[in-house]
Amino acid sequence: MKTFKVLGSGCSKCQKTASFIEKVAADMGVEVRVIKETDPMVIMQYGVMSTPAVVADEKLVHSGSIPLRGAIEGWLAA
Repeated sequence: MKTFKVLGSGCSKCQKTASFIEKVAADMGVEVRVIKETDPMVIMQYGVMSTPAVVADEKLVHSGSIPLRGAIEGWLAA
């Protein structure tokens, strides 16, 4: 099972990002765990300057916008 963390304040873009990852994973038949992380101290540990940001299996893979479907599919296939 892949684990994703969506880093951000809990804004609508952060919520949409988490939902989108779950939807793409379901479409692909991949089991995922999506964690919404809103603690600023935790977010800063990843060096994130703009949110929403996505961490896949403890590696920062995206920040600053809602990721595109193709990017999410790539993370899920890796």
